[in-house]
Amino acid sequence: MIFDLRDEMVTQWADWLGDRIETSTTIPRPVIERELRLIVELLGEMIGPVRRETTPVWHHACEHFGRLAATRGLAAGEVVDEMQYLRELLIRNLAPVLAAMRPRRAMAIMLQLNRVLDKGIGVAVVGYTDALVATIFAQNGVPSEGTAVDAEEVGRQLEQLEAELAAVTRNQ
Repeated sequence: MIFDLRDEMVTQWADWLGDRIETSTTIPRPVIERELRLIVELLGEMIGPVRRETTPVWHHACEHFGRLAATRGLAAGEVVDEMQYLRELLIRNLAPVLAAMRPRRAMAIMLQLNRVLDKGIGVAVVGYTDALVATIFAQNGVPSEGTAVDAEEVGRQLEQLEAELAAVTRNQ
């Protein structure tokens, strides 16, 4: 059900983030959208039959999301806000689908989604904090040219996360 709405939700999510994406000089919008797409795909798997196998990939992706948010210059609260946008999107987009289900099943899905998102938000904040601490310790808190983020490196990291997800779903 999430997979069918994935592209629409990613576009809406990126549009809601608006200025946060557009003002990022370190990471281009397509790379950020790719990360958002990965998170939505993982979320779909996290409520499916391979959720146990997907959990480590979900944690890695959320931690990466937090690290990327630090790179983009966001505040810790903004990382939480960005993940909360996803919660709102899910509620808005899945409401018609869930309303057609038996109430008990719909409630179980919403509870699972909220549980997964809550854990993801916590992991994203940890990733954000880890990235800030690493910056503070590097060069006594003064970023140097060597600590600049390369969008291609972020792309490679996303490829690795996508490969992890593909390995889990291939074994389904």
